[in-house]
Amino acid sequence: QVQLVESGGGLVQAGGSLRLSCVVSGRTFSKDAMGWFRQAPGKEREFVATISANGENTYYADSVKGRFTISRDNRKNTVYLQMNSLKPEDTAVYYCAAKLGLTPGTVWSRSELYNYWGQGAQVTVSS
Repeated sequence: QVQLVESGGGLVQAGGSLRLSCVVSGRTFSKDAMGWFRQAPGKEREFVATISANGENTYYADSVKGRFTISRDNRKNTVYLQMNSLKPEDTAVYYCAAKLGLTPGTVWSRSELYNYWGQGAQVTVSS
């Protein structure tokens, strides 16, 4: 059974930082590209960041570039999202997702291409 479990969400003031973690089980984690997406109330789910299976390539949404960093530890089956300089508009439920990797260096930004999803972690940024 495949499970993705996010943690690390919470309430933070604008300008603060949070680090989200997502632990994956039931899959060969090192073969999967991983992504982070978010959904704010009343809005569609949007892409945030992605990292290739081999960890060599990353890609970010323009709205978070320079503030957020995605990383992974294949020994721990965990992907991280370090979020700095948070803004109120970053408030959302954040989801991690796994994409079966056919090529180890590819990154993926389209949510419909991901195969497995976590339950989400709430991030609230107060002004």
